[in-house]
Formats: sequence, structure tokens, C-alpha cells
Amino acid sequence: MCISERLASLLDCCSHFLSLKKLHALAFVSGFGNSAFLTSKLFHSYAKLGIVPDSRWVLNGYANLKQLKIGFDGLTVTFCLKSCVASGRFEFGRRVHGDCFKFNLNSNCYAGSSIIGFYSKFGELEGACKVFEEITNKDIVAYTSMITAYAKFGDSCAYGAFGVAYRMQEQGLSPNRVTLTSLLCTATKLGALQEGRAIHGYAIRRGIGILDEIFETSLMDMYRKCGNVEMAASVFSKMNPGEVGSWNSLMVAYLHNGQDLEAFELFRLMISRKILPDLLTLSNAILSCANLKFLLQGRRIHGYMIRMGIEPDLVASTALVDLFSKFDAIKARKMFDRLGKKDAIIYNVMMSGYLENELFGEVINLFLELVDMRINPNLASFLNLISAVSSLRDVKLARSVHGYILRHELIMNVEIANQIINTYSKCGYILYAKEVFNRMRYRDLVSWTTMIMCHVHHGQSDVAIILFRLMQSGNLKPDSINLISLLQALSQLGCLSSVKEVHCFIYRFFHGSEFSANNALITTYAKCGRIDMARSLFEQMTELSVASCNAMIAAYGMHGNYIEALELFHKMKPGKVRPDEITFTSILTACSHSGLVEEGLQVFRIMVEEYAIVPCEVHYNCIVDLLSRAGKLTEAYNLVKSMPSTKNSAALSALLSGCRLYGGTEIGETVANQMLKLELPNSGSYALVSNLFAEGGRWDEVAKIRAMTKDKVMTNTAGYSLIELDKHSI
Repeated sequence: MCISERLASLLDCCSHFLSLKKLHALAFVSGFGNSAFLTSKLFHSYAKLGIVPDSRWVLNGYANLKQLKIGFDGLTVTFCLKSCVASGRFEFGRRVHGDCFKFNLNSNCYAGSSIIGFYSKFGELEGACKVFEEITNKDIVAYTSMITAYAKFGDSCAYGAFGVAYRMQEQGLSPNRVTLTSLLCTATKLGALQEGRAIHGYAIRRGIGILDEIFETSLMDMYRKCGNVEMAASVFSKMNPGEVGSWNSLMVAYLHNGQDLEAFELFRLMISRKILPDLLTLSNAILSCANLKFLLQGRRIHGYMIRMGIEPDLVASTALVDLFSKFDAIKARKMFDRLGKKDAIIYNVMMSGYLENELFGEVINLFLELVDMRINPNLASFLNLISAVSSLRDVKLARSVHGYILRHELIMNVEIANQIINTYSKCGYILYAKEVFNRMRYRDLVSWTTMIMCHVHHGQSDVAIILFRLMQSGNLKPDSINLISLLQALSQLGCLSSVKEVHCFIYRFFHGSEFSANNALITTYAKCGRIDMARSLFEQMTELSVASCNAMIAAYGMHGNYIEALELFHKMKPGKVRPDEITFTSILTACSHSGLVEEGLQVFRIMVEEYAIVPCEVHYNCIVDLLSRAGKLTEAYNLVKSMPSTKNSAALSALLSGCRLYGGTEIGETVANQMLKLELPNSGSYALVSNLFAEGGRWDEVAKIRAMTKDKVMTNTAGYSLIELDKHSI
């Protein structure tokens, strides 16, 4: 037997890649490199192992086989087309297609299926369809190839895959596992849940894909992309997943659905099953820890990556920066700076971390760095930037950002426009906000709500109500936030009849189930003087929340019904509704206005000792006001000195008022001098100090204070009273 025949027999039985490469090299050094016979054998051997070697050798070998007409069959065409795809040689692949016409292989199922795959991988769906129609006797492979070709396209033309599947069944051919997997891929890309469920049902009836992890993972991916996480979890529960891909698929499904705790628990279950996580698993686990603010668990996962020598990619690094930015902005920034390659997403994550830590200046600096790095900012980048400017209340910065967006001809997305309106409103420039609002081509519910709240906050409640009516004329249905902003406007106007109209609207369209709107109604009725209607609405609520109880306690306090306020507070304690910081603020305010010193101090002790709530500035203000109104000036002054911040103007003003009322001259003068050092912008504080000095006959000090107020820009909150007469507020 000659060498070429021995090599051919060895190639026929070769089943290992390294052995095949050695045989290929041996054929080359033995002078058989251009042998058409051995080239054909090598093509078959490589194809059998699913390996595509150097494309130049494949294409040269193909040309040799074609010329000599030896071994030129469907397998040779398939192998050459795979090489064309791997090397990106579309034109050569088209010439191979032309050769198939010459050698009458175009109608061959095997060759035709390969040509369909070639065209689909280069995005030529039309060419794939023509080849498919030219195949005379289509088998399951040809149909599956065409379905796979359609599945590569995510637009509406991908629905053609289902049409091909129907044609296949009409021809009496039953889909196999590969066919169903391709159809699932199509359903996944289109978000076609109904078709995906039908494929799942067919697979169950025919017993296809049972204990097949690849098929079941495709099922999970389909349900995840279609938003049905419950079904994805159900498929997973029936599996015995040994591959990490199945676990990753369900983890991603949970994360996309906002079920971060379920994602983290799945990770723990995976570790307990001794399944080795990959980088994607670890990235998802860190992301779930970041969302749940599980710093300790996140650091443990990071430590595991370091010990195992797993180098984080950009996705994992982004998750780590997100985790640490929620707890330690400095450490997160160090990790961020160490990264070589950065994209807009990781910049956005770092900016969000700065926002959460109220480092608004750093957000602006980071955005400028992003632009300097020639990275295109996306929607999230601009939203983070505008949020920072809004928190700083800097109108010059707001105008600069707005101008940047307009100068660079960026799309004024409705979300960006809403944020800019909100920023101008917070900066006190309502005319700029109106200008942006009026130029919007499309306004969503958030746009209208933001503009309504803008007018409410600036005391223009009548304009807010007009805007609400204009919104309704555009067939936009209000939500709870929109209705709350309207109720705030009506409470400012004291328009009871309009409040009743809103109440009827909530009942008709939401069947009274909008708890946040009902809570706002309680407050509005109380502000309009109808405590009886507020109480009636509260008593009709089927399910009480802490917000509902807070609204009712505040309403009682507003009307001096301190006994009812305390009774409701004591009813909350043993029940399911746990009082929060706002509850104690409302009840302490009621006690302060009613002069209930002992009760107020007892409530304060309950807050600290029973509920472990750390008192904030507002709670201290209530107690100082309570003690000052009762003439306990020494206790009030000692409390002021023990407060975390000594720059609390509200507490000092309350104590100063008590000093004037009860003649506490010594404490009053100390407090007055302390207030003068604060240089408060409120004219009321200076009036209090001036009156105290005037009552003590210290006219020189009075003159100094008056001169001081003339040199400063003072704010004065105007008071107003409203009554309703013939459905009009006066």
C-alpha cells in the first residue's frame, strides 16, 4: 500500500484534532499537499470534527477539486462555505454558489442548506429565500436551515420562520429539536410569547427536549425575553441543570424583572450544588448585591474572584463600581480610575453613585471627563447630569447643560425635557420651564405633572388647575401622582367643590384603590376645613397604611384635635401599622400646638426607646417648640445645646419666641446673638431678635439689626387666608 493510500485510511478513522493536524502535516511534507484525493479526504475529516482550518488552504484546495472534478460534492461545498463565513469572503462564497449550478448541486438538500446558511450569516435573507425555493425535495435540514436564517433577523420579517414551520408540517415533516430551538430563538427575538408557548406545548406533546439542557435553556431565554419570569423559573425547576448557562439565564431573568433577592438566592443555591460560577454568574451576583445593598456578600464575591485569579471584564467591573459606590464613593472611584477601558455605562454607574452620596459637583466633573474621553454620552448620562444640576439649584449650570444639548443637536428626549423643566422649577425660574414645556412636540403624563407641580410650588395654583384641564382635553388619563399635584393646588386655593369633584373622579376611575391619592384627599379636606370629611374617608379605607395614619394624625393636629390624634397614634402601636419618622413628627406637632408637654415628651421617649428611631432636626424642633410654649425655657435651651447641629434656625426661633412670651431675657439674648451669627436670610428671624432687644430697651442693638437687614436680601413668606363662596375661593 502506497503512502497516500495509508494516509487516506488513517484519515478515515481519525477522530482527534491533534492527530488530524499531524496527518495533514505528514501529507504536506510527503509531497501530497496538492493531491486532490487527499485534499478531499482532509475536507471530510475536518468537517466530521466540525473544524475549519486556514481559509487559504481550504479555498485553494476547493479550486483544485473543482478543476479536477474529484470529490466535488455537497460536503465539499459546505466545508468551503463555512470557511468563507469564517474569513468573511462573501464574493468567493457567491462563486461557490455559482459552481453549484454548474455541477447541478443547487437543488441538493445538503448543499442547498449550506448555501442558505451562508447567505443568512452575511445578512442576505433574500438570497437565502431564493436558494430555499430552488431546492426540489426539501427535507427537515433544508426547512431548519431556512427557519434558522429567519431567526437571525429581529424585525418583523423574522415572523417568516413560523410560516416556514407551517409549510414543513403541511409537507408531513415533523420538527426536530434543532428546528424547535431555532423557532424558540425567533420567538425570543420578537418577544412573541404566544408562539413561544405553542412551541413549548408541541415539545411537551412530542417528548422533544426532555432532559436536554440546551433546549430547556432556550425555553428559559424565550420566557425571560417575553417577560414571563414565572414560566422561566418553572422550566428551571423541572431541570437538573449541570451547566452554568442555565443558572445564568434564570439569574438574568430575575435581575431584569427587578427580583434581585431571588437572583441572589439562586446564586447561593448554585454554589451549594457545587456548580462552578463563570464570570457572567459572578457579575450578576455582584449586581444583585449592589441593588440589594448587600455590601458584605458583594465583597465576599469580589474576594473569591481575587483568590481564583478571575480578572473582571467591563461588565463585572461595572457591577463592582455600582456596589461600592452605594457605600464608599472614594473606594468606588479608585476602582473606576484603575480601569483601562471605560464606556458610557460605567461612567453612568459612577455618576449615579455620586448622586446617591449627594456629591453633585463630582457628577458634573465626571460628565466633563466622559466628554473629554470622546465617549458619546447617552440618555442616562444626561439624566444624571441634569439631576445633579437640579439638586445644586444652579440656574447658570442648568442653562449651560440645556444649551449644550441644543448646540450639539441632540434629540430632546421627553425624559430629558421633563428633567430640565423640573430643574428650572427648583431654581425658581418658572418662565424657562414654561419655554421648554411649550416647545415639546410630545408631552407624556410626567411632563404635565412636572409642569403642574412647578406652578403649585410657586403659588400659581390657578394656572396648575388650567394645565390639568388642558391635559385632560388631550385624552391623557391622570395617575395618582398627577392627582396629588392637583389636590395640592386645590388645597392652596381652598376650593372645596373642586376637591369633591376630584374625589368622585378617583372613586369612578380607580374604585377608591389609589391609596396615595386618598391620603392626599384626607390632607386636602383638612386644609379646606372639613375634618369631618377627612375622618369619614379615613374610616372608609379597607386597608390602612402608615401613610394613611400619618395623614389623619396631621389633619387632627391641624384642627387642634389633639385627643383624637393621640388616640389614633396609640391604636397604631399594637397593630400591624408601625409608626415611622413622619408619624412622630405629626404627633409631636399636635402636642406642641396643644401644649401637651408630658404627652409630647412621652411620645419622644417612645420614638427613641421603643422604635429606635434617631431623632432628626424636625423632631428636635417640635420638642423645643413644645417646651418653649410651656415656659420651660431652661429645658428647651439645654436641648438646643445638645442637638447635633447648632445652626437650627427653626429651633432657635421657637426658643426666642418663648423667651419673649415668658420674659427669659438672659437666655433670649444668648439665643439672639447666636441667630445673628448664622446670618439667616429670613426676615422673620431678625424681626424676632429686634423685638426682643426693643422690649429690653436696647435701642442701639435694634438700630444695628435694622441696618443689617437693609444690606441683605431678605425673604418674607406671605401668609394668606381663603374661604369658598358660591364655589369661588376668596
